[in-house]
Amino acid sequence: MRVDPNYIQNLTASLDQSTAEEDSLTSELSSGLRVSSLSDDPVAVAQSTLLASSIAKDDTFVQTASNESSRLQVADSTLGEVVTQVTSALSTAVAGNNGTLNASDLASVSQELSGIRDQVISLANTSYQGQYLFGGSQGSTPPFTLDTSTNPATANYNGDSSFQYVETPSGQKIQVNLPGSAVFGSAGSGVLGALNQLISDFSGGASTATITADTSALTTSLGQLSSQRSTLDNALGRLQSSSTYVQTEESQLTVAQGELVSADPATVATQLSQVETQHQALLSVINALGSSDLFSLMK
Repeated sequence: MRVDPNYIQNLTASLDQSTAEEDSLTSELSSGLRVSSLSDDPVAVAQSTLLASSIAKDDTFVQTASNESSRLQVADSTLGEVVTQVTSALSTAVAGNNGTLNASDLASVSQELSGIRDQVISLANTSYQGQYLFGGSQGSTPPFTLDTSTNPATANYNGDSSFQYVETPSGQKIQVNLPGSAVFGSAGSGVLGALNQLISDFSGGASTATITADTSALTTSLGQLSSQRSTLDNALGRLQSSSTYVQTEESQLTVAQGELVSADPATVATQLSQVETQHQALLSVINALGSSDLFSLMK
């Protein structure tokens, strides 16, 4: 009988391979991962990397959307309080414009309106996490300052008209701010301009017709402010809706990535059992060789 001169070498190589397979399957079973390195499955690793990039992009957007939603909610709440204050100013102006008040009474009405105006300016200068909400891109500077050296007083806008946007993973842009000049006006325009004019005319004892015109201007400015608030509310709704969609997408991508690299425990356990059986058989052969003459085993 012809003896294979490489028999022992091949047997040893088979044992090494069996040991490596056993270690690999044991690692898969304990970690739950089928792919742990590029050499395990280059295609799966490449696909997993792409999925990881998409997941990271989605996660970044969700976090950004959460922060911006909180900021928009604060802005919306602030504008709600502004509407309340301006509505109060209108009620005060209408009540005071009855043609029966004396100079002292008119001065009291003017003072009450001044208090409301100051409160509106304070609300217009609301900040969130250290950034002013209504300054456009100038978040570090109070958007409005009041100049009382003029008559009527002047509310100066110190911000800019820049709009800010958040981009969704699909490329959609959502507006997340309102420049103060578009909401409150600037100089003699908008809600603040109308309030300052109303205060001045009450203080100067203007005619009923003039006060009526001032009240009408303030009503119009309030409508413009409410319209801007609706724009803000729509942006908030779109942002929250997009965030919900992206969170769902992120969950689906995470599952897909897991399925791509995860091991099937039942399959791996079966394979491991088979490899262990093969390994034990090899060990038995080697042990037999250690206690017997090779040629006697071949007879």
